[in-house]
Amino acid sequence: MNSQDLIYRVFSSRYRWIGVILILMVCSAAAVVVGYLLAEFGALIALAGLVILFLGLWVLRDIETAYLGVIGIICLLPFASFPIDIGFTPTLLDAALGALFVIWMLQIATGAQREFIGTPLGLPIAVVMLLALGSFVFGLSHAPLTSYLVRHFAEVMLSIALFFLVVNTVRDAERLRKITRMLLLCACAAAIIGIVLYIIADQYSPELTIRLLSALGRLKYPTGAGVLRYIRDDPAETMRATSTSVDPNVLGSLLYMTLALATPQLFSPAPLLRRRYLVPVLGSLALCLGLTISRGALVGAGVALGMLATLRYRKLWLILLVAAALLLILPQTQSYVAHFVQGVQLEDLATQMRLGEYKDAFILIGRYPWLGVGFGGSPDIDTYIGVSSMYLLIAEQMGLIGLTSFLLVMGKFLFDFWRNRGLVAADPELEPVWWGLNAAIVGALVGGIVDHYFFNLDFHHSVTLFWLVIGLVAAATQIIQGRIASSTQIVPAGADRTACYDS
Repeated sequence: MNSQDLIYRVFSSRYRWIGVILILMVCSAAAVVVGYLLAEFGALIALAGLVILFLGLWVLRDIETAYLGVIGIICLLPFASFPIDIGFTPTLLDAALGALFVIWMLQIATGAQREFIGTPLGLPIAVVMLLALGSFVFGLSHAPLTSYLVRHFAEVMLSIALFFLVVNTVRDAERLRKITRMLLLCACAAAIIGIVLYIIADQYSPELTIRLLSALGRLKYPTGAGVLRYIRDDPAETMRATSTSVDPNVLGSLLYMTLALATPQLFSPAPLLRRRYLVPVLGSLALCLGLTISRGALVGAGVALGMLATLRYRKLWLILLVAAALLLILPQTQSYVAHFVQGVQLEDLATQMRLGEYKDAFILIGRYPWLGVGFGGSPDIDTYIGVSSMYLLIAEQMGLIGLTSFLLVMGKFLFDFWRNRGLVAADPELEPVWWGLNAAIVGALVGGIVDHYFFNLDFHHSVTLFWLVIGLVAAATQIIQGRIASSTQIVPAGADRTACYDS
């Protein structure tokens, strides 16, 4: 739907008052922001604010543009914030997600979407959100309610709710392919930036890389020599790639998910990218992943790609074996191999500190096993919230009940994956997309054992990426099932024969 059609529907729908209210809210917010910028920072910053406003209105042209905005920020500017303070500092991702949800609400208000799709995962995900809200409220009994806590918790809830937006707006194969292609290209751009900055710092001028990354300080990024990251944060050790993701492990989580997503396209009869472009994209993702020296990311990638090779694309094993052999024998990779072996043997300081975090997490969970301690902080002075494991972090914050609800969602996800893996073979165009999306989540679930980014209030973009991909998996399954049913002229009992899959 283009902008003219949307505006017409807003003012012709019987629910047009909803659209009018939304438009008035957007205009009022824009006026307040620009006025504040003019008063506090002068005409130049106010002009920049107007430019951002017009870019926002351009994003509101259609939902695919809004998706591009969200994905681009997740990959390229995940920690960027506006240079203003309105009681809290809004991030670019907050604005992009807000625009995406506004467009969806306008589609509902104007009748462009007449039905709500929950999918089999919808109810258990809603239960997780309700339990998270309950734990948040319970935690306020021992932690103060701050704007920081409210904002970050709301961001996580919005990211989980993104699942429902995706399954209701990605309802045709072309849109699914476009959004998946956006994710691959934006992740590739992040990888290329990471490689270039790494080469400049390692081979030419660390000061230049520091200056380039410090230029993002205007967007609330860290500045100074600390933007360069090393093993054990020791400049005498090997440097690690970060791109614009600040932390090498955060960058690694993005790269191994998108590497798993892209790999099945090598075997697709209709790849998302032409093969002469696909191979450099895969190479960039893999190279930058290696430069992060993230052991958790390497394990996540290995499990995801191993699953693809074992269950579907057997020829992939040859590529994986060659890559593993090169990793083991090349002189340039020996420090990476040694670092990985030290982690497996529990010898290095980082692994020992992580084991200490696990021990402390079990103590906290043992004291507050059922509902956890909420998201604000621990009620005991000798314990703390924070552990390098998504599952233990959920148990700390939401208790074993919350962790069980999350595991039930993931168990249902894996059950649906196993049940539908044969069905999707009837759709050769979308089958590689479906396998890639599922492999990305499987990798994230394994990587989540030793990393915490996919359910952490401080990593909004990682939480958003996780639930975006889960939503795309559910949407892909719905689309494939619909295409197969249409091709065989089978309409399930009780289905709406007039339903349209193009929103």
